[in-house]
Amino acid sequence: MNIQVIDYQNPLWMQILEKLRYDVYHLPEYVHLEAKRTKTLSQAFVIIDREKIFFLPFLIRSCDDILGTNTHDFFDAISPYGYPGILLSEAAVNNSGFTDFAFKELNNYLKAKGICSAFLRLHPILSNNLNQIFSQETVNKIGETISINLKLSESQIWANTRKGHQSTINKCKRLGFTARMVNLVEYVENFQAIYEETMNRVAAKKSYYFDREYFADLVNLNGNIHLCLVELESEIAAACILFECGGIVQAHLGGTKNKFLPQSPFNYLLDYVRYWAKQRGNELMHIGSGVGGTKDSLYNFKAGFSKQRHDWFALRLIPDEEKYNYLTQLRAKYLNTGVDQLLQSSFFPAYRSK
Repeated sequence: MNIQVIDYQNPLWMQILEKLRYDVYHLPEYVHLEAKRTKTLSQAFVIIDREKIFFLPFLIRSCDDILGTNTHDFFDAISPYGYPGILLSEAAVNNSGFTDFAFKELNNYLKAKGICSAFLRLHPILSNNLNQIFSQETVNKIGETISINLKLSESQIWANTRKGHQSTINKCKRLGFTARMVNLVEYVENFQAIYEETMNRVAAKKSYYFDREYFADLVNLNGNIHLCLVELESEIAAACILFECGGIVQAHLGGTKNKFLPQSPFNYLLDYVRYWAKQRGNELMHIGSGVGGTKDSLYNFKAGFSKQRHDWFALRLIPDEEKYNYLTQLRAKYLNTGVDQLLQSSFFPAYRSK
């Protein structure tokens, strides 16, 4: 039995991933750049017992912003942005004794490190039915995500597209819009401008904004990252950063320039990318969910590209109830509300309610 907590520089990280099916969100480079962006500490919790493997990347975040002090004794754990979560080998999935043991060891480690709670999003496709393995008290459904089955024929993919989207895509083609894949490093400033314009337009939360350094760091993902542009007469109308890993293409961040909104070129962009992804031998193009997993207008837009859905879950752990309750009491006092009211809300952890 090998139980370790490793950082992104440890060669064991990639050695383990090579034995599992993983996504970009599990790569040490990606987890590290997320730690850098969020000013947290990146780690991976690993248990290996012959063919049985439990692997979880996560970020450790200080709770000093809740306490209003610099005690450095209170922390919580979160997932990197996107869809990381636990990876299990096939032998681990089929051994409830091992998964129960791994889950207990994870909680013990978190508590020993002063981590009072952990909110860990699971991968909608690679989660190995973890919602059935772990208790319903700790696994909560966030919502649904949408993906395009690239194993279908091109005609079937098109047939599963909403009629309104089909009309928009055909209109973009008639108007002369063109799409192409380019190197992110050459167009990173163009992309950031369009993305920020989009976030401003939809009044996105602060957490959906990323600085220039973040995009520069993304370039280091090399072969796992792509940029698609849709242009009209050499002017960029829409753009999207894409991840490609393990047969899955992920739509990471994207946007449309305001002046081109009436033509909806992003519809054409997703249409172009899915056939590009299929030609490269990928199995799925995952286009995600609505904001926060809700079935909002963004979800409705994405749902028009495919009928395939995935349940999306998260782990909610409280390794140290004493510290968790203490922070919740502080937060309740700050918000001038009752502790029970915070604990009964759907927000987790309760002490970060707003």
